[in-house]
Amino acid sequence: MTNKKLNMTSIMTNLVDRITKVHPNELRATFTSFAIIFILMASYFVLRPVRDAMASDWSDAEVSFLWNLQFFISIGVVSLYGFVISKLKFSNVVPIVYSAFAVSFLVFYLITPQFADPTLIEKVFYVWVATFALFNTSVFWSFMADTFTKEQSKRVFSIVAAGASAGAIVGPAIPTLFADKLGLDNLMLIAAVGLLLVVPLVLYMYRLKSEDLHNENLEADLSQEKLKAQWWTGFKATFTNKALLGIAAFILLYVFIGSFVYFEQKNLLADYSRADRTQILGGIDWITNSLTFVLAFFVTGRLTTKLGMAATLALVPFIIMAGMLILAFAPVIVVLLALQVTRRAGNYAVTRPAREMLFTDVSKDERFKAKPVIDIVVYRGGDAVSGSIFALLSEGIGLGLAAISLVGAGIAAAWGVLAVYLGRKYDGISAKMPIIKKEA
Repeated sequence: MTNKKLNMTSIMTNLVDRITKVHPNELRATFTSFAIIFILMASYFVLRPVRDAMASDWSDAEVSFLWNLQFFISIGVVSLYGFVISKLKFSNVVPIVYSAFAVSFLVFYLITPQFADPTLIEKVFYVWVATFALFNTSVFWSFMADTFTKEQSKRVFSIVAAGASAGAIVGPAIPTLFADKLGLDNLMLIAAVGLLLVVPLVLYMYRLKSEDLHNENLEADLSQEKLKAQWWTGFKATFTNKALLGIAAFILLYVFIGSFVYFEQKNLLADYSRADRTQILGGIDWITNSLTFVLAFFVTGRLTTKLGMAATLALVPFIIMAGMLILAFAPVIVVLLALQVTRRAGNYAVTRPAREMLFTDVSKDERFKAKPVIDIVVYRGGDAVSGSIFALLSEGIGLGLAAISLVGAGIAAAWGVLAVYLGRKYDGISAKMPIIKKEA
């Protein structure tokens, strides 16, 4: 009987090795990593609808102020994180980060009901979830770089990344189905418990790193000197290199259009209750992530090869432009939610992967230094500026949803034109690159 079990185990491990290229000694570490990112993404997407449901109770000016505050807090927290990892072993940093976030959400769960008017606490929560979003996956993938070798990562990371997609599908289903029964405070508790469950899994991974992977001497290069070089010299590279400046402008226009859709969504949901908003927003997340999962598997890979980079990059911007024009003449919640799903799924599955390819037009050194500036400073700065512009248009000048949608359509058109320019430039460079024959 024991021999049969051993033979069955051997057959299953060999089958997994053939299908996934994950070796038997890497199975436990791979599936533990899958579980960690699954819980992290599920926890975030439980919190996200709760956070965004709060915003509909606030004015555009209030949300704009929070976005400006979020920009400066993000820079401060990133700098603090860089300082911490220069002083502590990275193996200690990961459980500390996730424990700290888990405790913070537990504190929000405990203190929010104690206030007769919890508006201030809710605004702190709103900004803090955005901070968590910044670190949620960033710390995880640094952790993966600290765990698996480069050769192992080529085989196992696709399996691990599937855990992120699965978590992003399961997470929003919880507030969508149960927000009215559980209450918003209990959703904070669920997310906090989820993050606490991650900590023992992280500690278990450190054991597997040594026992199964035999990578006890592997350490991610996260020295403070290197981080400082990335940060400050990245500013210069971003604004002096035309290719990087083009990518930064592309991201900025994406953020602007996303902000316009977000604010319009916030205002149209204002007539709904908090629980109803949370369910609607959770449903948007669930549909978006499910659609992204399907597109990533069956569509994205074919677009660039069949249509070229110019068409791939411009596809979502011009669809959004058309959607904004429709919204201008039919400013109803159904049209806006469809636009939001299209924008986000299109970004995750099409625009984001294509955008990352643009970084191959610059040197590895410039890419390494400038990417944090573009991904964090330009992105969060775009949030702050576009939020202020929307508040000025809506509450300052007094434009209605239709007029603002027309402004958004103009921004989307500019985004699409820039996409075509960057895509043609990329296609031109790719066409000139020599073909490298694979070795037999």
